[in-house]
Amino acid sequence: MIKLTGKQVRFLKGLGHHLNPVVMIGKGEIGPTLIASLQEALNSHELIKVKIQEGCLLDRKEVAAIISEKADAAVVQILGRTILLYSPGEEKKINLP
Repeated sequence: MIKLTGKQVRFLKGLGHHLNPVVMIGKGEIGPTLIASLQEALNSHELIKVKIQEGCLLDRKEVAAIISEKADAAVVQILGRTILLYSPGEEKKINLP
């Protein structure tokens, strides 16, 4: 599990503000294909937005906890139905303060 300092969280929130959601979570369960697409997006972008659609039966905080644990990423922010995730890639693109 990745731990971020307050300064790093503020920095990542600023970077993530203009991003569009890359992964959508609907009423289907959080399965291996969803986790695989999350990991693939995190490897290529390091910082991604995940959108929880109306049909999702789980609470947004539950969803954030599950996907961050399974994708080995840090939850930077939960804002409405949008989750901002960070995971450093093999080739670092984002230099944290």
